[in-house]
Amino acid sequence: MKNHLILITGPKHSGKSSCARALGEISGWEFFDLDECVEQQTGKTPRALFTEGPKIFREAEAEALARLIQPPESIIPKEQTCRILSLGGGIIDNKKAMEMIVRPNVPSYRNIILVYLDVSAETAWQRILDGANATATEVGDGLPPFLRTDNPKETHLALHKRRAEAYKTLATFTVSAENKSPEHIAREIADYLDGL
Repeated sequence: MKNHLILITGPKHSGKSSCARALGEISGWEFFDLDECVEQQTGKTPRALFTEGPKIFREAEAEALARLIQPPESIIPKEQTCRILSLGGGIIDNKKAMEMIVRPNVPSYRNIILVYLDVSAETAWQRILDGANATATEVGDGLPPFLRTDNPKETHLALHKRRAEAYKTLATFTVSAENKSPEHIAREIADYLDGL
């Protein structure tokens, strides 16, 4: 199980960061959250960047990804060349970032494994609503910027369908994240990696 780069993606609130953290704890490998890295790099949250403009956010996202998946040898110790990255759910719409994932030039890794956490559109929508309600100061303002449309649910459903189809086509491994704890999902991913 050496020399893997494991990229975990899925819809918003599918548990990407929690699963990456749990997998890191199981395996002892480094794990990183791409959104956190974007914030460290820019001093702004992904939501703030996206509000300034989707293109601004996607550029920052691609830059952060490049730094994480193509580190010099000095950054990755030779005895532990595995790394886990939690990606944003919308990275599929970032052409520059997806080029790095689909056509990587990363000699440090033997395998690049894209894991897709699959949840239903309805489950994802309910989690988005719950998160929005927990952070909102006014009705609707807790929704992420890309869902602040005349019909947020319809926008979400269309995005979810398109992105899920694309991710499932590209994913090395798809795992159901429906009604499972991050630890359970991480164990399924670890079992899959054991079989490689």
